[in-house]
Amino acid sequence: MRVCTVCALKENHPGILLGDDGVCSLCTLDFAGELMENFTYTNRVFQEFTRSGPNPHGDHDCLFMYSGGKDSTYMLDKFVNAYGKRVLSYTFDVPFESTHAAENIRLARERIPATYVVDSDDDTIKAMMREVFNRTPAKPGTYLDEKLPCVSCRSFFVIRAVLHAFRHRIPYVVLCADPQQILTMESDVREVVRGFYRTFGRRMTGELFRGELEEMLFADDGELPRIVFPYIALRYAYDPDRIVTELKEKGLYASSPMETHCTLFPLLNYYSFTNWDCMFYKLNAASQRRSERRNENHRRSTFSITFPRAADLPLIEERLKRVVLDIAGSRGDPAAQERELVVLFTRLGASDDAARFVARGFLTMRTTATDLGITLRSTGARA
Repeated sequence: MRVCTVCALKENHPGILLGDDGVCSLCTLDFAGELMENFTYTNRVFQEFTRSGPNPHGDHDCLFMYSGGKDSTYMLDKFVNAYGKRVLSYTFDVPFESTHAAENIRLARERIPATYVVDSDDDTIKAMMREVFNRTPAKPGTYLDEKLPCVSCRSFFVIRAVLHAFRHRIPYVVLCADPQQILTMESDVREVVRGFYRTFGRRMTGELFRGELEEMLFADDGELPRIVFPYIALRYAYDPDRIVTELKEKGLYASSPMETHCTLFPLLNYYSFTNWDCMFYKLNAASQRRSERRNENHRRSTFSITFPRAADLPLIEERLKRVVLDIAGSRGDPAAQERELVVLFTRLGASDDAARFVARGFLTMRTTATDLGITLRSTGARA
């Protein structure tokens, strides 16, 4: 099978076209026009937000989507203590939240003077994830299909947050996507909702949101909250290593980026391997490789998850696929699988403790799937 000579994406990756020169459509920037339009819009909204005065309609200037990860923790601290914004920190309490993310949230509540609210709806989020994981995706697929469970989950949280802001007349919703996620995010509230309708259809969307989206869809533009992407607007200043260092110095972060993943991380890899023959972070790895190939002597990371340059990613991907599909099919020795996963994650840059933490999550993948009502195929892409 051919792979892109720049980023190493396979020619069968969803939404990717490989040219006669062996370079894929992402590397040739076929999407450049749309990308620049998104950058322009996010920059304008960010500047508008930072210059805005207090919200005249309520006690909060913005609703801040807070997950407990490094990016949202860092920017929550900035918005409250540097920008002086009156922040409503909004966390959707997912049933598969990482214990490390929960601990970071506890630290923030102790040290950052914002208003904290927690939203939850276990039955609804589980129903959505069952729908995504159990359906057979259409081939050849479109860009981001290998991330569909994650993208759908994030869109669900964003819509819930936007609805909360809309009801309480909060003009801005802050979302701390890292710079590369501009390719995976809609900037306009209505487009986020329309995209969800396209993925799940009117019936399922109506069940998940109980008919609340129509009022927002038909509201005047001035009534709709605008989404602020601070890291995308400040993309050249984004430095994940510096962010982690500063947070730990302030006592606001007690984990690593890999440890704050939700407990669905193993199932996300299962989904990508089974349906698209790639690991979950393949697009991230390809983006980093593309950046390094174009600017080999300048080590500046703009990615939330980075990969060591010396890592043999194709080999790691194949070994990870074997272990993930064996666990899904109840094959192999769990102790040996844990050792293998620890080796793979340390090669991807995780500390020993973080690698063990994530590896153990993979070993409970079948239990997590059963809890969500997800049916695991025993062979998948390995067959």
